[in-house]
Amino acid sequence: MNFGNTGATSPAFNGDGAVFISCKEVKGGTKRSSKGGTSSRSVQVAAGFTCLQFAFALYATFLLYFIRPPTTETVFSPGDLPAVPGRRGTNGNSDTEQQLKISVSSGNEPSKGLVVGGGSRDRRELMSTVCENQKIEFEQKISNDSKMIGIKTGLYKEVLDFQQRTRGCETLNELMNMPSSSSGSVRPKVTVILNHFQRKTLCSQLDALLDQTLPFHSIWVLAFGSPNEKSLRVIVETYNNSRIFFVGSTYDFKYYGRFQLALQAEETDYVYILDDDMIPGRRMLEILTHVGGTEKYHNAVLGSIGRILPFRLKDFSFPSYRKFGSREAGIYIPDPAYKIVVDRVVQVDFLSSSWFLSADLVKSIFVETPFTFQTGEDLHLSYQLQKYRDAGSFVLPLDPNDKETWGDSEHRLAQISETTVIHKNVVNVRDEQWWRVFSRGYQTQWAVMNPQQCDAFFFVHSLSEVSDLAPLIQRFRTTVGKKAYVVVTGGSYCPCEEAAAVLGWTAKSCHERRFKIFDLEVGSIHKHLSEASVVQEIFSSIKGLIKIHNPSLIFTVSDLQYEVRDALQLAAARMSTTLVQIPRTSVKHALWIPDVKSAALKNWNKMKISISIITQNRAASLQRLLTSISTAYFLGDRIDISFNMDVRVDNVTLDMVNEFPWPHGNKIIKRRIIEGGLIRAVSESWYPGSDDDYGLLLEDDIEVSSHFYMWLKYALLSYRYDPSASLPEMNAISLYTPRVIEVVKERPAWNATEFFKNSYPNTPYLHQLPCSWGALFFPESWREFYKYMGTRYTPDAKANTVQIPKSRTNGWQASWKKFLIDLMYLRGYVTLYPNFPNQASFSTNHLEPGAHIGNKANVLSHKREDFEVPLMYEDFRQLLPNQKLPSPSKLPVLNLFNQVVSLRGLKSAGAKLGQDVIGCEPTEVVIVNKGTGEPEQCYSF
Repeated sequence: MNFGNTGATSPAFNGDGAVFISCKEVKGGTKRSSKGGTSSRSVQVAAGFTCLQFAFALYATFLLYFIRPPTTETVFSPGDLPAVPGRRGTNGNSDTEQQLKISVSSGNEPSKGLVVGGGSRDRRELMSTVCENQKIEFEQKISNDSKMIGIKTGLYKEVLDFQQRTRGCETLNELMNMPSSSSGSVRPKVTVILNHFQRKTLCSQLDALLDQTLPFHSIWVLAFGSPNEKSLRVIVETYNNSRIFFVGSTYDFKYYGRFQLALQAEETDYVYILDDDMIPGRRMLEILTHVGGTEKYHNAVLGSIGRILPFRLKDFSFPSYRKFGSREAGIYIPDPAYKIVVDRVVQVDFLSSSWFLSADLVKSIFVETPFTFQTGEDLHLSYQLQKYRDAGSFVLPLDPNDKETWGDSEHRLAQISETTVIHKNVVNVRDEQWWRVFSRGYQTQWAVMNPQQCDAFFFVHSLSEVSDLAPLIQRFRTTVGKKAYVVVTGGSYCPCEEAAAVLGWTAKSCHERRFKIFDLEVGSIHKHLSEASVVQEIFSSIKGLIKIHNPSLIFTVSDLQYEVRDALQLAAARMSTTLVQIPRTSVKHALWIPDVKSAALKNWNKMKISISIITQNRAASLQRLLTSISTAYFLGDRIDISFNMDVRVDNVTLDMVNEFPWPHGNKIIKRRIIEGGLIRAVSESWYPGSDDDYGLLLEDDIEVSSHFYMWLKYALLSYRYDPSASLPEMNAISLYTPRVIEVVKERPAWNATEFFKNSYPNTPYLHQLPCSWGALFFPESWREFYKYMGTRYTPDAKANTVQIPKSRTNGWQASWKKFLIDLMYLRGYVTLYPNFPNQASFSTNHLEPGAHIGNKANVLSHKREDFEVPLMYEDFRQLLPNQKLPSPSKLPVLNLFNQVVSLRGLKSAGAKLGQDVIGCEPTEVVIVNKGTGEPEQCYSF
């Protein structure tokens, strides 16, 4: 540094940057010569200039020291960058085992020996020296295969038409006219990240970015393991711009390194990451920030090039995304080779070459550890954004006549990749990657356009769960018309290939591109799972799989690990899907489930069955009933139980009820303070709380089969919740099969098995007789009965206006069943009864003394063999016709006297009697308000 000849030595700098200055001694501000020829004033002026020069030099030194951007050359591990779990080095070692050298510098810091901005060399000449713009000597390949052009353009039109119908696809002008938070007076800050390796396009990119209509906030030029690192650094420094930074590394962080650095873009609104083959048009930042600030696209990643992943083939498999000549292989968008130009915004499965997103969204890429760090960062970003942020990936439209709107103004650089060869091993890796994310709930455009419907997912978290659920899994998959898939947590918990082996499938099942078994590979967030990471990972994956496949049910075991259960419950509730947590001991007895239609299975948890027990002072009988109930298979359903006791209940019974454990739901105890008798005890024991509330009424001398709940659930799903099954006349389901015709005076013996063996063998039947020895009553029918009995009840049975011809029920007194018989006869209602060999049933009556049996007022004798029936203790499905419940139209119908009739015939008989609460024509029956049971009008049948 030259300070001029002032009579003082120029300032000198040592190697540490300290400033040293040597001056001749000055006393009193003067220094006289030996000759005394210099005036005092001259000496003072010279000394003053010297001190001023010294002060300026000192000021300039400190100014440069404090304001210059730092240059660092540091040895550290990649672990000092934003952490990415599981990252491996190129030699297979963990990054923490390798050391590397990273240097960071800004564009206004000149290289050694290079003068920037000075007059020693013209800047333009300097730029031409250091900038080696790649010469694009090839032409974009254009296909002349009319068939392929038709396939590609046809598929693109199909995708765009679907998206236009479902969410709307705007043109560029329409996008720019949308309200945007970026169009205000405060300009959004955009950090641009350029990743370079070998291409010599940096100057073209920097020139294009410096010429943007919306200025960038900063540019980070990255060179990770690049052989051109030195020349790239010189280019950045040559531009002499304090907003342009260079980051070099001797270690190649490959495709994910730029996203790792993007995590530190804290003082910016958006991050714009560009491959070295993308030269953005002049308006690109303006367009991107405007669209990114709209309500519709603020939660999205935007770009200029994207891909639609494969569609399913006719054989139900998915091809490679690089399968040539196949429509189902998907499309590259835009693709000049096949005349595909983007004139409207289009949602894609992932973006390539450029990504514009908020600085907050970019963090999502490392929620899970990538499958590999060697490739696939583009798909992984879109997958993570959709899975954890519900964010989409969109290719923006352009004006084909205005290169300023192009995300890739050179076009040929990036777009050439679709028509060039990609190494087979890379294709295989990427094929595996997209199928793995698809199996973990990534909703591709094919999935959105082709919503699936399956009957069930089977979720398993351990190999023992696979084994226990295997009978039901195999039953579903071998039932014609049924689709069921297995979902395994994978990882170390339930390895997919081992789970497949338990099911008798090959290991290939876990990798072939067809729907069969989905491996969630749980452990991608944390290898050692915490409760939070389990819930997050399983919830997000299951939510995506439900969106794709729409299962009617999700089956899992009832003793599932609690955090896994919580994740499933959360996903099922969020997606309005039914979760069934079935006890392992119930699985082998629930093989009838696949025979129920999917539309009915969706209502699995909608119905609520309550058990109401009527008891008083038969403690031994009650104990037998409770023991039988406790051994039943309840399929993991929640069931409330209530005990209804009259005023004279004994202490033994009270103690038994109080101590009875009930893990399946609430236990409710009701005791009257005034004696009500059996008619009130039964009729007031239960009242429905909704149209999906069902009441099972049991007196204490009943005993039930362990399969009774299976029978009720199966019948309800088949005849009440199947939209195609119309059976409004059915008002209850019986557990019991009668052995006598009880409404006839002689009470003749009757055997349903023998009666139907030639016409309807082992077929359940509809009977006009209600059952009082174990029956499930329907909500609207019970309301109707409640209102009817309240209207018709009289203390004197002979005063009852309803007299059914030839029925001995006309003289019954204090019987709730008599009123229900009258109602069913008048309006043509029926109860469903089981019909199995030897009259095996799901309940039996032990005929013990009570209000009717053994009562002195009852002149009839009762034989135990006429009422006790064997209980069903085997898989009753095997005994049904074709091993399943028949359709409603194939159920035989009996009238009150066990004669075969039609449902219309039952209504006709009741109408002709003409004794209902309101008068109707002989061809009409009374219909009621289903919510209140109030009679409303007559209805012609």
